Amino acid sequence: MQQIVGILKYRVICIMLLACVADSAFAQPGAGILNKFENYSSNSLQEKLFVHTDRSAYFTGELLWFKIYAVDGMYNKPLSLSKVAYVEVLDDKQIPVMQAKIAMVNGSGNGSIFIPVTVNNGNYTLRAYTSWMKNFSPDFYFEKGITIINPQMVPEANTAKNNNNYDIQFFPEGGNLVSGIQSKIAFKAIDRDGSGVDFKGAIVDQKNDTIVRFAPLKFGMGHFLMMPSAGNAYRAVINIANTKPIVKELPAVATGFVMQLNDNGSNQLDVSVISNSNPADAVYLFIHTRQVVKVVKEAQLNSGVAHFAVDKNLLDDGISHITLFNSARQPVCERLYFKRPAAKLLIDASTDQQQYGTRKKVNVAIAAKNQSGKPVSADLSMSVYRLDGIQNAGQGDILSYLWLSSDLVGKVESPEYYFTDNSAEASEAADNLMLTQGWRRFDWSAILNNKAPAFSFLPETYGHIVAGKIVNAATNAPAKGIIAYLGAPGKRVQFYAAKSDSAGELLFNTKDLNAGEIVVQPNPLLDSTYRIDISNPFSEQFSQARLPAFTVSPNMQQAFEARNVDMQVQNIYAGDRTKQFVDPIVDSSGFYKKPTNSYLLDNYTRFTTMEEVLREYIREVSVVRRKDKFHLRIQGETSFLEDPMILVDGVPVFDADKLIAIDPLAIRKLEVVIDRYYYGPAKMEGIVSLTSYKGNLAGMEIDPHAVVVDYEGLQMQRVFYSPVYETESQVKSRLPDYRNLLYWSPSVSANDKNAVSFYTSDQDGDYIGLVQGITANGDAGSYYFRFAVKK
Repeated sequence: MQQIVGILKYRVICIMLLACVADSAFAQPGAGILNKFENYSSNSLQEKLFVHTDRSAYFTGELLWFKIYAVDGMYNKPLSLSKVAYVEVLDDKQIPVMQAKIAMVNGSGNGSIFIPVTVNNGNYTLRAYTSWMKNFSPDFYFEKGITIINPQMVPEANTAKNNNNYDIQFFPEGGNLVSGIQSKIAFKAIDRDGSGVDFKGAIVDQKNDTIVRFAPLKFGMGHFLMMPSAGNAYRAVINIANTKPIVKELPAVATGFVMQLNDNGSNQLDVSVISNSNPADAVYLFIHTRQVVKVVKEAQLNSGVAHFAVDKNLLDDGISHITLFNSARQPVCERLYFKRPAAKLLIDASTDQQQYGTRKKVNVAIAAKNQSGKPVSADLSMSVYRLDGIQNAGQGDILSYLWLSSDLVGKVESPEYYFTDNSAEASEAADNLMLTQGWRRFDWSAILNNKAPAFSFLPETYGHIVAGKIVNAATNAPAKGIIAYLGAPGKRVQFYAAKSDSAGELLFNTKDLNAGEIVVQPNPLLDSTYRIDISNPFSEQFSQARLPAFTVSPNMQQAFEARNVDMQVQNIYAGDRTKQFVDPIVDSSGFYKKPTNSYLLDNYTRFTTMEEVLREYIREVSVVRRKDKFHLRIQGETSFLEDPMILVDGVPVFDADKLIAIDPLAIRKLEVVIDRYYYGPAKMEGIVSLTSYKGNLAGMEIDPHAVVVDYEGLQMQRVFYSPVYETESQVKSRLPDYRNLLYWSPSVSANDKNAVSFYTSDQDGDYIGLVQGITANGDAGSYYFRFAVKK
């Protein structure tokens, strides 16, 4: 928690400094709003994740590789707050079909997911988030679409489109359609896949008189000007090819405020306010960029009109929220404004040739520079794959996601368009996108009512937190103040303790948790009437985004058959090489670090009972028997310690009889700590820790009061398989090489003399490489390069 407290303090200082430079005219009448906003922002740190996947389409039986980037939601700079990220693949019913927990180090992490052969054909959502992000809307988790093809299953028939497949919405600028005031009205028409559609439309009144005709500019979005009249009702008639006309009602005409923004390309924005209800009142303009206050101004309405001049240099890059408050300090209008990032990471990647033969070496030189052309250090990832009828080039880039898509709800179609095209049409299209968004990441009512953010999930700043709840087994009432113990059976001691709060909640703060199952229990000798339930660590909230329908065109059949053969051949001849894992660099010692003494039992005479082992050469431990029950005593520095904590492969054993019953030939090591030991809420009268050869509890029965849960820990990292063809014999090897993913690395170096190198496979065709990443100060970028392979 210390790290998050430090970050929040830093944010408070930044917000206070920025507030000091805000327009002083707002300081007296509007100070209340400013103070409330600052208080809210300083207590609601935002995280963002971006995931670079190796490709966008996969066959069952293949691996999906990915790299995760974590940034601060305020400045889009790498953030090392969370040490765990959660990755899921969801089907069209929001049901997870694959899940993984990924270790994060210095704001980045990487992993892989094997796609099982039981998965259906379809489009899926890959999403990623942290525990801290679960406190906020799932609409702001990272999400991207991927396609999975199962060649053993027949794709379902495509559904014919009808009027219900289209969503058409209208957005008056600022939020209101006000009588007698000309307004800019934006519109958005998307299909069931979330993609914009072309159409022709008209606005008609109740007399069926046409008021204005309109059509989208880009991606189904556009705008038109209209002056509504009091007492009139308006509707839109939309004509989309091959469908019946669609009729949509426009928002009701009312009295109030209209806010109009004019960006004429100069260094200033003109914000006009027009009101037909409060012609002489004061109004306040409040602008923030990702919850950092940028502009605060006050103006007096003169005959219902006021103007604000806003220096664009005061606004940060990305999306700014412009909110208008009336004299009662109530938000009455809001719209978004987008400013293209001035700085970005310039990446260049080039191969040493444009065409290669099969099984030939490819060298790629990578350069990373800032806007001034100076080399910079950056965290980069890279993939190289074959283009075919299934795999396409575009899969989303980190720059457009961090500065645009991540701050908007729903799908942004072709977000890179707004960054690569600097034309007037692109600027107008970007403003249409802003007009069709509305009020986002936070709720003004919560801010103005001083409603503190409610956080149900802690940030995992140290490691994965296993959460649970302990209740009375008879009454289901929460049990307060009960110490519970968690052990993950294995060759490394993974043991944790937690004490329940007033609601019975348990939080086990683990470190480098590597487990297939966990054993959780209270001390059954003291607390045998309780039940523990372990919480699902994955988010159970889902965004409203819709997946596009899975379609198969006739010309894809050949590509399907070819990829199916490629996948099967690779799994047969190189499948075992994809199951190699990197040895995790973790502390293998127990939580007690250096024990008083450690005994490797193979170095001693092997006895047939554990009682003999303890009595004969574990000199710190005495075995006593009272009332037909075994007990252990440890000889401490000054006195005996009764009933020490006994661990077998990290799982606590409270009944010494179970320890005595273990076959000593199954035990590799025994460690003893002779001092009283405090570990979190647990007090231990010394420790006796046994490690078996197989890490399987040496056949010991687990206490019936314990709960045993299949629980995956942090994912072990696979080694990416990439064969080498350096010698003539390797080139002439008869083992087939049908890789279509030639290279993947979550970490590549730029501006280095040693270029990235890999070898082509037996597959000819066109290949594409993608390098993307971010610098320490938040400059992000990506770059595609291409080459061909000919047989």
